[in-house]
Amino acid sequence: MIRRRFLALAAALTVATGLAAPLQADDKFIIVQSTTSTLNSGLLDAILPQFTAKTGIEVRVVAVGTGQAIKNARNGDGDVLLVHAKPAEEKFVADGYGVARHDLMYNDFVIVGPEDDPAGIAGMRDILPALERIAQSAAPFASRGDDSGTHKKELRLWKDAGVDPAAASGTWYRETGSGMGATLNTAVGMNAYTMSDRATWIAFQNKGDFAIAVEGDPALFNQYGVILVNPEKHANVKAEWGQTFVDWLVSGEGQKAIAAFEVDGQQLFFPNAKEGGGS
Repeated sequence: MIRRRFLALAAALTVATGLAAPLQADDKFIIVQSTTSTLNSGLLDAILPQFTAKTGIEVRVVAVGTGQAIKNARNGDGDVLLVHAKPAEEKFVADGYGVARHDLMYNDFVIVGPEDDPAGIAGMRDILPALERIAQSAAPFASRGDDSGTHKKELRLWKDAGVDPAAASGTWYRETGSGMGATLNTAVGMNAYTMSDRATWIAFQNKGDFAIAVEGDPALFNQYGVILVNPEKHANVKAEWGQTFVDWLVSGEGQKAIAAFEVDGQQLFFPNAKEGGGS
């Protein structure tokens, strides 16, 4: 009886003040498997409260590399997938694990490095010649090495540059096996170049004398997508609430929330969901 009165009072106070009630086991929530960049940049912390306030649905985020996020979603350990490796996302849907893929937003990748610029790449725009210079000079390069969207993109660029970084593993090429923030910290500590999504770089607080060395090549484009995990594969998927979240993200309201997120006056993500959905 006392507990029921306490909960009733808490609910009344919540209505009166507009504050979120303490979470109960039966509260509405979904699990989103996402990338470290959406968390490290601060984007999700900025936009998720807006969605929850509108719908009453809490969003719990598992932030890992894209490869791991996709594996988790394939195993049914999530309701929505929000990542940035379009070929892998399309395969996820083609294999029946996702209902549909939607373009959500984009930014770009950059190469960052130390002020002394041992490979002489500062100010370059073309990424492939820059990677060739790093390899030829054996300048230290820190790779995430974690099958993330950033790592997948980095490996494709090395291949296009005609460089096999795996052959140099443990010498000038170092795999951290970590997220973007941790890899940036490692790069600064090693005086090494690394590739980062621009959003995480802007939000990163331990830059030291590091700066962007290479940027602006169209090959560095970084597209994010969002997918509802298929409830026909996993009965535990909260399809209705998950779809509500996907619909909000690609709606005008969600896209406006993404566009409004800034760090130090800089917009970090650029919404590009297509009207009517789809990729």
